[in-house]
Amino acid sequence: MVRLSRAQQQERNRARVLTAAREEFTERGFRDARIDRIADRADLTRGAVYSNFPGKRALYFAVLAEAAEREPLTGAADSVDGAVRALGAFARAWVARLPLTGTDERIGAELMAEVSADPRVSRVFAQLTAVQAILLGRALESLDTAPDPGLRRVRVAEGVLTTLHGAGQLAAAAPGFTDPFTVIRSCERLAGVDLADAWPLPHIAHVPHARPVGEPWSAPTALDSLRGERIAVGDGVVAVLGLHRLEAVEEGLRAVPEGVPVTLVPVTAEPAELLPLVRLAVAELRACLSPSFPADAWARPRIVLDPGLAVAAGAVDPHDDTEVAIRVHGGRIVARSEERGAAHAVGAFVPPGGSRSVGNGARATR
Repeated sequence: MVRLSRAQQQERNRARVLTAAREEFTERGFRDARIDRIADRADLTRGAVYSNFPGKRALYFAVLAEAAEREPLTGAADSVDGAVRALGAFARAWVARLPLTGTDERIGAELMAEVSADPRVSRVFAQLTAVQAILLGRALESLDTAPDPGLRRVRVAEGVLTTLHGAGQLAAAAPGFTDPFTVIRSCERLAGVDLADAWPLPHIAHVPHARPVGEPWSAPTALDSLRGERIAVGDGVVAVLGLHRLEAVEEGLRAVPEGVPVTLVPVTAEPAELLPLVRLAVAELRACLSPSFPADAWARPRIVLDPGLAVAAGAVDPHDDTEVAIRVHGGRIVARSEERGAAHAVGAFVPPGGSRSVGNGARATR
């Protein structure tokens, strides 16, 4: 018999716990699930369960995240005939995941109730939803045949997500009431709504400049959770953002020229419980973007959940309000910022020999 290493044994135990927890949550729901029964199902002790997960909620988030990440994508959209059709496809993919009748049994039916029960988790969920709106909004902007550098469609995306989340809440609370086709048509109509949305936002003018540096950078490889692919984190912007500051990634995305990679590294003081919620939000967004927009419409940012990358970028003791960003150029770190607006500051930084052409609303600096 092959003797497993300690790490291999821990990984096997973790997989057994997740399998047992998925069965328990499916049969009994989150509220009535018990750690004792999960341990029995996994043929492990309570201590073994808690050595892998800090509590039942963390285990629930992890089970939902793994399920979402395993779902097959319906196929990327190679061409999209305008924002109306794209939002219709996005809404259809979203609605297909909802429990629309009383006979539906969905393991995630209690997710929103659990998120709402804890203000600390709600605050993180708000930031995750903001990131979803930013990526959806920028995908919509990419479809404009005559793009306006000052135009922003994030508020339209926020309206779409508000409609879809509202439909989800009603589907759970009043099964059978929600008409999926009405929801889809409502989202399509939002494509033409003018919400006077523009970039830059007022605070951008007050962001301090990044400071030039000259530091070595060895490009690590990491998993891009948004695309589900391993990448080399080389030249570009790396933004390490706490879970209370995730929406600041937009500042980096809009500051850099097109074609410059932006890597978001979410960090938190409670990774065991909250990073699975990040994984879940990213996987669900990917499942809806993939059939709705061309792949290059949502290629940025890469989203990497790797504490090692955060440390490599200089976030040694990350917390939920962390903002640290670096600009890598020519295989070296050429700019750094650790203040509010760090992602914008390094995104707007012009590296030696670099172009001053930057994204919409950015402030080029030296």
